[in-house]
Amino acid sequence: DSIIASNYEDWLRKGIHVITPNKKANSGPLYEYLRLRALQRQSYTHYFYEATVGAGLPIISTLRGLLETGDRILEIEGIFSGTLSYIFNNFKDGRAFSEVVAEARDEGYTEPDPRDNLSGIDVARKVIILARESGLKLELSDIPVENLVPEPLRGSSSAEEFMQQLPKFDEELTEILKDAESSGEVLRYLGVVDVSNEKGVVELRRYKKDHPFAQLSGSDNIIAFTTRRYRNQPLIVRGPGAGAQVTAGGKFNDILRLASYLGAPS
Repeated sequence: DSIIASNYEDWLRKGIHVITPNKKANSGPLYEYLRLRALQRQSYTHYFYEATVGAGLPIISTLRGLLETGDRILEIEGIFSGTLSYIFNNFKDGRAFSEVVAEARDEGYTEPDPRDNLSGIDVARKVIILARESGLKLELSDIPVENLVPEPLRGSSSAEEFMQQLPKFDEELTEILKDAESSGEVLRYLGVVDVSNEKGVVELRRYKKDHPFAQLSGSDNIIAFTTRRYRNQPLIVRGPGAGAQVTAGGKFNDILRLASYLGAPS
């Protein structure tokens, strides 16, 4: 991914348009991101990346539409990981966390090594992309991330060893879950862009069962935009945020947009 992303600058300079679901370029070093955006404007080329956040969901385009029509973003918060959405939608009713992770892995919702999902770095990259789209000049290292991989297992030699050892660490999350459930709440793994305070965070949060974030199912993503225009009732985008078909749909939508910009009839 990083190798491909490193070519974008050269391609744009040569007048080649870029459409990508690759998060590495827009969540990499800030100076590289700013240089890429400046180059894209100077070279009159198009650089579209809707599928970097939420696959085929209209998240980047919604954010841009708000900004371009004069709205001011206050906060963006959401469940950006289909994997972690699935895990916390099913982590309930006395089930062990390790059991749900194993189920998610067996169903193909996780990476081959679930630590790649549980570390939260993928969610942090999406937070950075949205933060920069909102005008914040943040680095990935500026985002505090709650790593769900138990510290002793972060250096496990293999995914299999990690899965074997994970049940030993179920107790801590079970206590957190019981405490939430006793208050009528659920656990959700959130990415947050606090535009007003120019910061972001990735962490486990608790929500009452009538909150939109508590009502997800499967591996759906949900993103809430709180803005000057949508202050009292956030603008919500919800739907499947992972999978080959919806990701392909997001990229195809960008291709159609590019064709329109280049003069194809609408």
